[in-house]
Amino acid sequence: AFITKESQSPDRMKIVVTGAGGKTGRLICKKTLESGHELIATVRTEESRSSLAEYLGPAASSPSCSLLVWDITCSTSEAGPLQAVRQALQGAQALVICTSAVPERKAPAPGHEGGPPVFGWKGDQNPEQVDWLGQKLQVDEALGAGVRHVVLVSSMGGTSPEHRFNKIGAPHGGILNWKRKAEQYLIASGLQYTIIHPGGLLDTPGGERQLLLGVDDALSAPSTTGGPTYNTVPREDVATLCVLAASGALGQEALNRSFDITSKPPGEGEVTQDWSKLLETLAGANCNYSLNSQM
Repeated sequence: AFITKESQSPDRMKIVVTGAGGKTGRLICKKTLESGHELIATVRTEESRSSLAEYLGPAASSPSCSLLVWDITCSTSEAGPLQAVRQALQGAQALVICTSAVPERKAPAPGHEGGPPVFGWKGDQNPEQVDWLGQKLQVDEALGAGVRHVVLVSSMGGTSPEHRFNKIGAPHGGILNWKRKAEQYLIASGLQYTIIHPGGLLDTPGGERQLLLGVDDALSAPSTTGGPTYNTVPREDVATLCVLAASGALGQEALNRSFDITSKPPGEGEVTQDWSKLLETLAGANCNYSLNSQM
């Protein structure tokens, strides 16, 4: 989905995006710059910074764009990357958190070849370090810098402690539970927030589907009437929603909200064009954190 002039915030804002080296994060960066806002983007490695700069093209060299290296699991470098991020957060109106532990397939132990696939975590950065402690650090830094609004990109499935995603990378798994703990910490922080739980992310163009909002994983729950369930959403549509929420283009309706987002298949339903009306379909509902509470 494209951000039209009508849906843009009237004011130029300074928006910080973390986890900007990932597929969703870099789309958010691109849309932030296209919407006329100042972008501060953080990635974990120099390699990721080079890759993001290449993806953004000439915009990466503009005065409106700064790309920083910050490993959120290393909080000891007070005089280095963390200090640079603290300076970058000063004067920022919004922080968009896209950091997440990334599972990767590992070689099986000797004698277990041919068994089920074994997964660990990319760079040994497990969910507790990244999705809980790393995101907690970001919320704390946003509070200290006076950032007004945090948009957190999380995941559907958080209502179920036994969700299959929580079994990935055991014994250092539990990714959805750690994400949920970070969400609850953000809610309790006093910062204005928008917590977005996408379904399975699709690398297909946005702006071509009817989008659906819901709460508490109801969109992916089996229907008692035999109707369809909707479990996926284009990554680009999620990125558009993040920028609209962070920039204030969606107004009060997006503040202090936590919800799920999926989509219908192309050609089914009407393509979503009015994002404000989409939020109104929630009728004020928010996700219920008494379900699988982690705090």
